[in-house]
Amino acid sequence: MAKILITGGTGYIGSHTVVSLIEQGYEAIIIDNLCNSSIESLDGVEAITGIRPLFEQIDMQNRASLDDFFYRHADIKAVIHFAALKAVGESVEKPVEYYRNNLGSLLNLVASMQKFSVGNLIFSSSATVYGEPDSLPIMEFHPVKPAMSPYGNTKKICEDIISDTARVNKEFHAISLRYFNPIGAHESGFIGELPQGVPNNLMPFITQTAAGIRKELKVFGDDYDTPDGTAVRDYIHVVDLANAHVKALDRLMKENQDDNYEVFNLGTGNGFSVLEVIKSFEKTSGLKLPYQIVDRRSGDVEATYASTTLANEKLNWKAERTLDEMTYSSWNWEKKARKMD
Repeated sequence: MAKILITGGTGYIGSHTVVSLIEQGYEAIIIDNLCNSSIESLDGVEAITGIRPLFEQIDMQNRASLDDFFYRHADIKAVIHFAALKAVGESVEKPVEYYRNNLGSLLNLVASMQKFSVGNLIFSSSATVYGEPDSLPIMEFHPVKPAMSPYGNTKKICEDIISDTARVNKEFHAISLRYFNPIGAHESGFIGELPQGVPNNLMPFITQTAAGIRKELKVFGDDYDTPDGTAVRDYIHVVDLANAHVKALDRLMKENQDDNYEVFNLGTGNGFSVLEVIKSFEKTSGLKLPYQIVDRRSGDVEATYASTTLANEKLNWKAERTLDEMTYSSWNWEKKARKMD
């Protein structure tokens, strides 16, 4: 049973990926500093899988702590790196904090991996690196644009760090997974997205509005050149996303790869507008959602959705869950988390 380190493994995508790894026979070990996640997610992982993964609270900006961890776990075969600050708006307000955390954590991780001969890395990247696309669907060879936020820039710079490392170290193999818009929750309702403070993403704002925590949802702009005027995104179920990490890990650990650094888009290949997501939620929840159309947000892209051909072919992976399954599972999780059942 291969032992896999998941950094940021108590977070939203991390915890779902831990479940997928355990279900596919991997041994998962988690480190997290718990700055924007909760240790309680481990209870959910254990409820789903019957296994409570080993967890250590470590700040990855502390290189000595990382080295000590790798020294004590010399049999780690690969790392999936989620740990990062991730709020776009906050990154504009606190750029230095984002650069220090997101870049420093990765630099320390790669240095520790090389010191202890751990040669396989999967990096949690983002479609934000594409900026405003020149054409749709977005393909992996499309140009990476100047970032629209410090958060987006940290993802681009981290990809560059990993790519440059792989270029000069043939024993280092890495895959960057560029996510589009993960939503939804595990069908059990034991783990899901529970952001601290005011949500930055659409789906948790929808579910918190439905739960009465927020007064109403604001829809930013209805004058885009899209079918209903609202912005279009490629929403992907978090369980499909988690399963893609296992497929990427399987590929990474095979011998005789074509290239020791690869990039894959993770999405459904379909775009859904904000109003379509709202209508799906109202359908699957049976609730009427209060929302108001307001002005566009500065920096928002009109429409993005992925070409998933490369991931379909090379990872043998495809997103399977529908938008209705995404919104239903999100509401199921919110109700359980708020003890509304």
